[in-house]
Amino acid sequence: MALAIRDVREHDLDAVLALNNTAGRSILALDAERLRYFYEQADYFRVAEIDGHLAGFLIALRDGRDYLSPNYRWFSGHYPSFVYIDRIVIANAYRRHGLGRIFYCDVNSYAEVRVPLLTCEVFLEPADDVVVLFHGTYGFQEVGQQRMGERGPQVSLLAKDLPSYAYVRDTYLEHGGLPDLPWLAGRDLPLANQDPQARRLAGERRS
Repeated sequence: MALAIRDVREHDLDAVLALNNTAGRSILALDAERLRYFYEQADYFRVAEIDGHLAGFLIALRDGRDYLSPNYRWFSGHYPSFVYIDRIVIANAYRRHGLGRIFYCDVNSYAEVRVPLLTCEVFLEPADDVVVLFHGTYGFQEVGQQRMGERGPQVSLLAKDLPSYAYVRDTYLEHGGLPDLPWLAGRDLPLANQDPQARRLAGERRS
């Protein structure tokens, strides 16, 4: 089984949309316009590819975006700097392969050299003890709860401290920025701020 975690490409979007909208009640539906927003604005939007097939994806945004999600806005109102995991979806055929942990390790590596906090939410309605346990074992702690709108589900707002950030900040970010290393190539700017050719080449280098 050949696995690649890589930046999303434009030709992936139809498959990502279909995967998202068949994921079940725990994942909010998307339309093409909202997905295009993520493609152009998300700071982290990567897919898992197994033997050439789309197996899953994770979307995350940094603070300071004009994203209208009530959960993202909650974190914006409480923390000055963070990466927010908006959604992670794994295709049914590839669940229980550890892809969730692989994605979380990858987004954690992305976040810890940029911000002090990794955030997300989990739905409490319907309750899913497996999801809650997964986040707890990965170091997330509940920092709040809220209801998504008057009739929306109750969610638990989670945050994970990133202790490596302080070292990176003191060593690199306050002295010219991250070093020019292959594993950081093309990741200093949001995808939307990279020209298409640079974004394509960066994706090819990491695939």
